[in-house]
Amino acid sequence: MSSKKKPKAKVNPKERTEPIVDAPVTVQAITDTLKENYMPYAMSVIVSRAIPEIDGFKPSHRKLLYTMYRMKLLGGSRAKSADVVGQTMALSPHGDQAIYETMVRLTRGNGSLIHPWIDSKGNFGRVFSRDMQYAASRYTEVRLDQSAELLFSGLNRNSVDFMDNYSGTMKEPVLLPVQFPTILVNANQGIAVSMASNICSFNLKEVCEATAAFIDDPDVDLLTLMPAPDFSTGGRLLYDEDEMRRIYETGRGTFQLRAVYSVDKKAGRIQVTEIPYTTTVEAIIDEIAALAKSGKIRDLTDVRDETDLNGLSISLEYKRGVDPDVLMQKLLQMTSLQSGFSANFNILVANQPQLLGVRGILEAWLSWRRNCVRREADFMRAELEDRLHLLRGLEEIMLDIDLAIAIIRKTEFEKDVVPRLMAGFSIDERQAEFVAEIRLRQLNREVLLRRTAEIASLEKEIEDLRQLAASKRRINTKIKRELLDIAKKYGRERKTILIDKEEVKTFKKTDLIEDYNVRIFLTNEGYFKKLALTSLRTGAELKLKENDEIRLSYEATNKSVILFISNKANAYRLPLYEVDDHRPSDFGDYTPNLLELDPGEIIEYILPLDDGYEGKLLYCFENGKALRVALSNYETKSKRRKLVSAYSDRSPLVYVDHLANETVDYAFISTQGKLAVVSSDLIPIKATRTSQGVQVMRLPKGQKVEMVRRADAFENFKMDPFVIKKIPAGGRPVKDKLLESRQLRFDA
Repeated sequence: MSSKKKPKAKVNPKERTEPIVDAPVTVQAITDTLKENYMPYAMSVIVSRAIPEIDGFKPSHRKLLYTMYRMKLLGGSRAKSADVVGQTMALSPHGDQAIYETMVRLTRGNGSLIHPWIDSKGNFGRVFSRDMQYAASRYTEVRLDQSAELLFSGLNRNSVDFMDNYSGTMKEPVLLPVQFPTILVNANQGIAVSMASNICSFNLKEVCEATAAFIDDPDVDLLTLMPAPDFSTGGRLLYDEDEMRRIYETGRGTFQLRAVYSVDKKAGRIQVTEIPYTTTVEAIIDEIAALAKSGKIRDLTDVRDETDLNGLSISLEYKRGVDPDVLMQKLLQMTSLQSGFSANFNILVANQPQLLGVRGILEAWLSWRRNCVRREADFMRAELEDRLHLLRGLEEIMLDIDLAIAIIRKTEFEKDVVPRLMAGFSIDERQAEFVAEIRLRQLNREVLLRRTAEIASLEKEIEDLRQLAASKRRINTKIKRELLDIAKKYGRERKTILIDKEEVKTFKKTDLIEDYNVRIFLTNEGYFKKLALTSLRTGAELKLKENDEIRLSYEATNKSVILFISNKANAYRLPLYEVDDHRPSDFGDYTPNLLELDPGEIIEYILPLDDGYEGKLLYCFENGKALRVALSNYETKSKRRKLVSAYSDRSPLVYVDHLANETVDYAFISTQGKLAVVSSDLIPIKATRTSQGVQVMRLPKGQKVEMVRRADAFENFKMDPFVIKKIPAGGRPVKDKLLESRQLRFDA
């Protein structure tokens, strides 16, 4: 018999006879799914990660600082950052890199905080640099700054609640019992689910003094004591009292920060030494380089990052003859050398997210801090009462020390000492235990009297603490005294200087526009080109689309405003500085896109308005009519880009021209080959743009004016026989080869 097993027969799925049982399907409304699955996540991010609480910290900050406190790094020597990160992982489940990044931001070396909590040694990067990376945690060392004592005072006296860590193996504080409103002192930013927080930093001294004044008078004007935020990177704050008051009241608003710079006119250099808190050196340099590359800034010759151990420095070298103040105004407006800070004071109060103004934050902090002080007083009172209780038992023993000694000496077993002392002196077990633990050498009258003498002082302290816990006024006084002491000990002068927004030197927009000579072109296909004259000096050939030709060309400046006339009776005004410079090899901007023209609308004429709205526009139509309109009719106070009804649309437009104060002869050519040369003086000036004009050329039925040009634009053609003295006129037939092709040669 063979030992080989027979292979199992393969079953064709199509031949299966067992019924297929569908898995049960549970139908659930999407709102219920979101409520059960997404809402817990959203609330966890808001409450346990992204939004700071009333003590001024997010959970990640608090866990790190508490770990360092447990490691006895307050007032001690520094420890390796890697060691601190490792021990913090007992409280934080987010991994070592996230913990270290949190640490970096809290250090003095990084400079993110105006009042850093960690005294650091080593490279922690810089808040004003995007590319200056911090060193690995194995190379750097940290300890708590001496001011961190203000975060932990009362922590061991039940001033705040404790909770289990994520693994349930140890306890950690829910909040830190901070002695001043840290929530306002250090900048804090967080993005949660459908909610964000962006709290700017304020000067510690100003915050403490303002809070002390707020305790005395809840209606005090906080702006007089802490007028504006203060940032670790310094800079200048453009102060707008109305906007700042709105931020203080509502918790939302925006203010502008700008860089600090100095000008060395002899060297042709601008030195930037402080920048807004919201940007970096690299971002500013990239923005300036992009402006120079696009031609929007032409006054700089070099931009360098000269930041070193002495601090931030950006060197801007400018061309000779350039006004550095005007140049800086351009850069402030076009780069993040001036940038806004959007305040959004979302914080957690009793695990509830709230949007509060500065006054609201101080109210919430004071309410919470009063509770901390009250709990601390109750805890200390309980400790003193416990000691007083023990001393009361010792006081009973003093009535007959010999009896106490005799009881102990005559007791046969040690376990009976405490019960016999309790029975002999009517004291409880803890008191008897305390007496039994006294050493023999201390059973002299001097020591016993000294110990029992504490009873009076303990009673006084206990009563004082009881009154403190019960008195809001006394708690306020204690908090106020602490705040003023903190302001005196740790307060520093402002780093961010305030500048009245109304007093800031301003320039007109046109003053900030770089001015240089350009040449503009309009082609038959509707392309508009703007070339700096310097780019034309190279002799490069102008590139056009196949079969396209230049229709009009003018010299202008970058500050010129160009008037565009379309075939749909619309006029458009466009400042040239809003158009990027082109290279000779570029086709240019397509006018329907550049001006957002309507379908089928094309540009017939362009005119630089370098002399303002001087002179007149001549319009000629297919029906033989023409008129002159004062150019001033196109000037409006609103400076809007599009002007409708620029001229009458009763007949298609054939020709447009600009006339100053000169007299010009124009050649009108009809489709039947007739020519009439008309002086501009014969064409009347109309008061309104939409006038239909007057008949200049009489046309038989079915005929129209095909072309109008300045008479002197035609080469080698004698116009005298075709000049008319009175309008309207029919014109005379042209037998010359001039009309063999309607593509007559002329100069625009």
